[in-house]
Amino acid sequence: MPQTDELSDLLKQRHKKLQALQKQGKTTFAYNFKDKQNIDSVIEANKDLEPEKTGTKAKIAGRITALRGHGKVTFADLVDGSGKFQLYLAADALGEKYDEFADLDIGDIAGFEGVVFKTRRGELSLKVEKYCLLTKSLRPLPEKWHGLKDVETRFRQRYLDLLANPKARENFAVREKALKTIRNYLNGQDFIEVDTPILQPLYGGATARPFVTYHNALDRNLYLRIAPELYLKRLLIGNMEKVFELGRNFRNEGLSIKHNPEFSMLEVYQAYADYTDMLKLTENLLKEVVNQATGSLKITYQETEIDFSSFKTISMMDSIAELGKTEVSFNMSLAELKKIAETHEVKLQDFWGKGHIINAIFEKTVEAQLIQPTFITGFPIEVSPLAKTSRQDANLAERFELIIFGREVANAFSELTNPIEQRQRFEEQIKTEARDEVPQVIDEDFIKALEYGMPPAGGLGIGIDRLLMLITDSYSIKEVILFPHLRTFEE
Repeated sequence: MPQTDELSDLLKQRHKKLQALQKQGKTTFAYNFKDKQNIDSVIEANKDLEPEKTGTKAKIAGRITALRGHGKVTFADLVDGSGKFQLYLAADALGEKYDEFADLDIGDIAGFEGVVFKTRRGELSLKVEKYCLLTKSLRPLPEKWHGLKDVETRFRQRYLDLLANPKARENFAVREKALKTIRNYLNGQDFIEVDTPILQPLYGGATARPFVTYHNALDRNLYLRIAPELYLKRLLIGNMEKVFELGRNFRNEGLSIKHNPEFSMLEVYQAYADYTDMLKLTENLLKEVVNQATGSLKITYQETEIDFSSFKTISMMDSIAELGKTEVSFNMSLAELKKIAETHEVKLQDFWGKGHIINAIFEKTVEAQLIQPTFITGFPIEVSPLAKTSRQDANLAERFELIIFGREVANAFSELTNPIEQRQRFEEQIKTEARDEVPQVIDEDFIKALEYGMPPAGGLGIGIDRLLMLITDSYSIKEVILFPHLRTFEE
């Protein structure tokens, strides 16, 4: 941005121009501009035009982003939400209106009508016959705003980022395409999209610190949801057999390149299915999303090729042996597992059992090595309080996580449907994590709902923002959230 004094002078100049235009009775903040054509449609209609030939008439509007004067001719660049177009304004065609064009500034939003032609150099342009100011810009765009780089400005003032950086606009176009693909795919599989409460009387469905608010009329605390899981399961109990929700979750936790306090999640539940069905659904869904969003099943993330045409599956224990070069098992004593964890510099919690320690060893020694899409199965039951016990090993849960580029992208279970066992799991979780900073609670209404009978089911959660980071080759989650939360800016 210009220096403060310089900026103040520029603001004053813009305000003076505004006042002068208003005194002349000119429109400075228009109500509409009807029958506007998108720039990309004008380009498409005239793409085969020969140099120095004229094409169709056009009526376009957008923001003026560049001005180049050449005597009695001015060239300008106009940008709308679909693209950029060159304007050609000539004094002999516009008369007095040509001189008035000098009142317009870079950043102003204006509408133009004229005939499309192609210059000798082959650039499509609009020979302007009429124009009107639609919005007077009172604040100049930042210096070097083309390709704005300052991350503080980009994320705090996303509107400038979207104006300046085509990559930012592309990221959010990809986001929209991915979300549309998810909905279309699941609808095609007969899933119903639903909405569950964001303000909840109890927080549950995950282990996380909630945001707390207060409802005056009810005279009670409510919590922004940390997960919609327990409500979606209630729908399965109510005979809605295939449901999904695509929406926001909120967790009162730290900020990082992978974490934002509010984030987008897809949760899917299917009655009469288990986690193996969810694994197939996850693979097929992600292949469809990646292919539709990028045109290929192979993408590049941070200079590394990731191939979505092939998904690997490996158990947690096998991955620790193969990639972590460490043997662990539930046959070992707690002391033996703690010793192994300490050799890998795992920070232990005093309430952890064997399952917590094995899970932590996996996270420390293996997770970062999983670059290609990999399903990790065989999670300890201790860290999976909402999942059914494995049919092969009572120490394990029927659960998988999908890891890509060292990050969890999806998590799925064969859902626990036994209300007696579910209560025991919740109580054990409360007992073992009593000294944790986030106290666990039992949702008694959810237990009551389970007592009416929930069909066997598979459940799946996918972190939309982390998936989009991969698809758009974005280093930080802030690149794929329009208005991310940021630490307080200190002058």
